[in-house]
Amino acid sequence: MNKQSRIKQEEWDYLNSQFGLCEYDSARSDYSLRASDLLDMELCSDYLDSLTALLQSPSRMITASQFFKRYAFVTSVPLLYAMTVYNKGLDLSAENCFLESSPDHSWLEHVSLSDIDAAMPETIERQVWRDQVILNLFAGNIGKLIAVMSSAANVPKPILWENVAVRVFSLYEKRIGVRDELKEQSRGQADFKYLILQAPGVLFGEKKNPLSQFYGKPTCSSVSNSSMRVRKTCCLYYEVSSVEEYCSNCPKLRS
Repeated sequence: MNKQSRIKQEEWDYLNSQFGLCEYDSARSDYSLRASDLLDMELCSDYLDSLTALLQSPSRMITASQFFKRYAFVTSVPLLYAMTVYNKGLDLSAENCFLESSPDHSWLEHVSLSDIDAAMPETIERQVWRDQVILNLFAGNIGKLIAVMSSAANVPKPILWENVAVRVFSLYEKRIGVRDELKEQSRGQADFKYLILQAPGVLFGEKKNPLSQFYGKPTCSSVSNSSMRVRKTCCLYYEVSSVEEYCSNCPKLRS
């Protein structure tokens, strides 16, 4: 059986300072939007239209991609960091997650949680616990929102899923420091390998694991003179960049 625990203050402070995760404050409700509200097609369309105007984006499709780059960071990154580094599972299901903006109209500064209790696994049940943590995040939040937003904005789902995948790869490879082609069996290695290669599609709300197709060995880039993993899809950032700037890992730079 999983144990319930309040996350330690120093752990919470790190998740807040590095990823913006915080506890929901009803006093700021004017600047909060429950993530589950965006699962309604009409509300999601209205939200994207408002964000399109704010970003001066050419279309809903481009707006949806930019939104998901940010959304993937403020949801999947702190959840997976806590799961792997602290061995604690926070609830980032859509019903427990709020999108937070600010009075100066900046969009999606961070997310907050109405329930910040953390589930900890018994040693022999960690794989079962890990599946539940991943299921709540992806099938219970990100995967649902991708399905709705893809339809509302006519944006291909692979673009949105790769926006998520890039954040997951970066978290484990750069911040947590997974190395050596997943050969080691540390918790970081094991969790990363499971997420991108072994986890079944049902945990993501999909028929197949949507992250696997985007994982490959980094290659040497002539653009930045460094090794990087080139995206398979374009996130369309150049469409909202004031100088028509492409991401350094954009496939359009290699075409």
